[in-house]
Amino acid sequence: MEVKYDTYSVLMSVYEAEKPEWFDLSIKSMMNQTVKPNQFVLVKDGPLPKELEDVIDKYVNEYGDVFTVVPLKENIGLAKALNEGLKMCTNELVARMDSDDVSLPDRCEKELNIFNTMDVDICGGAIDEFCDDIDIVINKRITPKDSEAIVKFAKERNPFNHPTVMFKKTLVINAGGYEDYPYFEDYNLWATMLSKGAKGYNIQETVLKMRTGGGLYKRRGGLAYAKHMRHFKKHLLNMGFLNKRQYLYSVTGHTIVSLFPTGLRKVFYKKLLRKKQ
Repeated sequence: MEVKYDTYSVLMSVYEAEKPEWFDLSIKSMMNQTVKPNQFVLVKDGPLPKELEDVIDKYVNEYGDVFTVVPLKENIGLAKALNEGLKMCTNELVARMDSDDVSLPDRCEKELNIFNTMDVDICGGAIDEFCDDIDIVINKRITPKDSEAIVKFAKERNPFNHPTVMFKKTLVINAGGYEDYPYFEDYNLWATMLSKGAKGYNIQETVLKMRTGGGLYKRRGGLAYAKHMRHFKKHLLNMGFLNKRQYLYSVTGHTIVSLFPTGLRKVFYKKLLRKKQ
């Protein structure tokens, strides 16, 4: 019998450095969906300042049992925090959301429709990037649409925009969940799932507005980033997702870009890896 999905859980992690107003807007965007979640799993990745706790209390008081708050005694990082939250998700479909981005109102309705009309295990969508003003779009990132194109794209770059993704919980757990590959936790999860036969799909319309800035391009460079990248790509080689030629091509290109000065790397991303609005 074909399964029809009409419920989903939201999975979000927050830590002490998040700005309360961004955090508030992010949660609000998920609770204002045209198809609302019946569960919102919120992981507190370590102790939070009062301002962030106040935001959580506001939504818990308003929505009650919809919110499942998972407190962690110390900061353990995004991958482990998401795994802890995933354990608490009661629905098969889980919508990821970051604590500083803003989902469009019909994001989850569109993703549910994909799961109900197609044979799909991971569904994401396009993002509009903004800096200070949410109405001023700086760039757009659209990833490949169908599963075959997604697998091909994943040999070189991350095939999904992480905070837009809705996925099947059981397949994520079977793939080992989020593993500790700094900067590449979600990319590794998608590659692992795709290598095990999971099918992906990306909505070609914008479903989320992603907050970005100079820090984004700084984080994606330097010797430490290049080292993490090579370690991750070697993992993809060892698991058979990449062949030697693909590994060398990908590592060489990413290493060169990661060693660019931040300003030049920013230009590279904007000119070649994003669509200008």
